[in-house]
Amino acid sequence: MKIQLFSDDILLIERWKEILKEDVHVVEGIDALLELEDKLIILNFNSCKNILYKIVEKNKVLVLHRTPNINTAKIVLGYGAKGYGNALMKEHFVISAIQTIREELIWLYPEFITLLVKEIPYTNNDKSSKLDGLTKREQEVAILLSEAFTYQNISEKLNITSRTVKAHAIHIYSKLGVKDKLGLALYLK
Repeated sequence: MKIQLFSDDILLIERWKEILKEDVHVVEGIDALLELEDKLIILNFNSCKNILYKIVEKNKVLVLHRTPNINTAKIVLGYGAKGYGNALMKEHFVISAIQTIREELIWLYPEFITLLVKEIPYTNNDKSSKLDGLTKREQEVAILLSEAFTYQNISEKLNITSRTVKAHAIHIYSKLGVKDKLGLALYLK
């Protein structure tokens, strides 16, 4: 599926084309954008924020924003967008977002995942029974991840490297059948 790009900022379009390194189509004008159906679209939030809800109802949309914030993320995802992030984010985030959306999942800028995890109300559920299939160290890491600690925070707290924390996180997600930190937090809370 050819990716459709839309923005009134030509520099953003050129940057996205360079990052994607695949055949893309630049949509010319709001009318052409509104006619799209069943397409994967990357668009600049500021270029179409007033009609965004019309675009996301018929397409898979990654909304990128020069000044992203958690409240806009909630609104955009509430409309039905499949992803939200920074318009100038690093190349690997854009590629990850596209891959995630193609897999029929939702992608969110990592900083916002941490903020959303912190908003999940805590319950007194017994986490240990949900973590039975994990090693003791994986259980420790899982609990800290679910409480929105970063890899760096966890590495310092448990006196292990960030790389080891990442390896544990990958095993935890796989064993528990969740995709990321937000999924883990929802599973455990």
